[in-house]
Amino acid sequence: MARVCEICGKGPATGNNVSHAHNKNRRRWLPNLQKVRTVTESGRTARIRVCTRCIRSGAVVKPA
Repeated sequence: MARVCEICGKGPATGNNVSHAHNKNRRRWLPNLQKVRTVTESGRTARIRVCTRCIRSGAVVKPA
């Protein structure tokens, strides 16, 4: 199961941990994904994995 938002496609970002001695180790920042019940285009409810920014912005329509 991929760590990708099903609405905006946001996924893991990569970079370095940098110590005081300037040693570098590769690391990943994972998106804050939540499983949310939402209304699909056909009017049915489904569970999808969505980032919190899409939830806050109103891109997810929650069932009543």
